[in-house]
Amino acid sequence: MDLKQKIERLKDLKTKLYQKDFLLTWEKSEDELKMVLEVAAILKNLRDNNISPKVFDSGLAISNFRDNSTRTRFSFASAANLLGLYIQDLDEKKSQIAHGETVRETANMISFLSDFIGIRDDMYIGEGHKYMLEVGEALDDGYKNGVLPVRPGIVNLQSDQDHPTQSMADLLSLKEHFGSLEALRGKKIVMSWAYSPSYGKPLSVPQGIIGLMSRFGMDVELAYPEGYELIPEIIDIAKNNAKVSGGSFKIGHSMTEAVRDADIVYPKSWAPFHVMKQRTELLQQGNTKGLENLEKTCLAENAKFKDWEYDEEKVKLTKNQDALYMHCLPADITDVSCDAGEVSKDVFEQYRIPTYLEAGFKPYIIAAMMLTQKFEDPEAVLSTILKKNQKRVLY
Repeated sequence: MDLKQKIERLKDLKTKLYQKDFLLTWEKSEDELKMVLEVAAILKNLRDNNISPKVFDSGLAISNFRDNSTRTRFSFASAANLLGLYIQDLDEKKSQIAHGETVRETANMISFLSDFIGIRDDMYIGEGHKYMLEVGEALDDGYKNGVLPVRPGIVNLQSDQDHPTQSMADLLSLKEHFGSLEALRGKKIVMSWAYSPSYGKPLSVPQGIIGLMSRFGMDVELAYPEGYELIPEIIDIAKNNAKVSGGSFKIGHSMTEAVRDADIVYPKSWAPFHVMKQRTELLQQGNTKGLENLEKTCLAENAKFKDWEYDEEKVKLTKNQDALYMHCLPADITDVSCDAGEVSKDVFEQYRIPTYLEAGFKPYIIAAMMLTQKFEDPEAVLSTILKKNQKRVLY
């Protein structure tokens, strides 16, 4: 199928993405998820063919990272630049937030000529998603009262609940790897906890994976040592998704058993839900001693499960002894980034390039979320870009 045909097919999708924030994948319809995937693939095709998909002549995309990031930070900047926007980091330490500036005021003051705000807020259970909603309400108020000429769209760059740009990039990677979304039906994907020498990793990646892959008829298995549970409400969402899509959802407590006959394995550490709740309370209290004690306790608990490493022996148990390995990166690689970690050195090296390719879809996913939020008719916009055929590299 050529690029023109791919663009024309978008008119078959019924969506309400226009002027809507992208916060949680389970809030979006199947057609809306497909629209983002298809637009992302088209944007990638355009750039691969040296066609500029620039749709803005000016404007800002505000980058608000309340936690550290490499891939998502640069993916957001790349996506904004791809569409013609300038990126501006909001460094809260350099703002008036430290002097008591409210969320409502900050949201409006950074948005006078802004089109998007990308937010990462994943450290506090029960707070990250709530913060994004609060920013959204402030923007609604500013636009309604004539403070803002346009209402900037919000893209969730990772919250305490979901990491939609990651899970959607992973889904697009799987779609390209297996040939279509339909080809994913009946494929077994294992989202497994894995050992890490650190304790505070967010829950949003595993929650995002089970919450999204269960939408497309996959057989999703969540594996973790007893006591390493995720947010219960999101487990319920995954179970319901699987029933609706015709797939399945299962929870097990052995990585070895979970990976048997798996088509895809995603070994990723996370902190237990109850630990993240306790950690949030201590962070909010500024209780340094309590955090130190919690870390010691949790690291000692993690150390009981060092055998939860994805290694050569576990690969042999997978479908054709060659399941696709996935990771959001950076992985804790045994004998490379740590003494013992999530994945063995040899296994990671075998699948290193595929994980880099997986990560490479994220800028296009973010750009697709932006484009579909800003333009009511993505098919018409992309058709115009294709006809215009403006070269990105001129010489």
